[in-house]
Amino acid sequence: MAAKIAVALEVSVDFLIGNSDNFIKDKALLKRINEILNLNDKDREHVFALLDAFLRDTKAKKVYS
Repeated sequence: MAAKIAVALEVSVDFLIGNSDNFIKDKALLKRINEILNLNDKDREHVFALLDAFLRDTKAKKVYS
């Protein structure tokens, strides 16, 4: 029953019962996160390095614009 409620609300069962603060409604984003988590350690580190660089540059652009 909890799984059906979670699907209807588009949340995880963990979120539904209070075991998680993650509330990702964007299914495409959630799919990408799961794909990243399934990568081997080296590839996952590369993805995170690229993401960190992008986020850093985006924040810098906001500060200097």
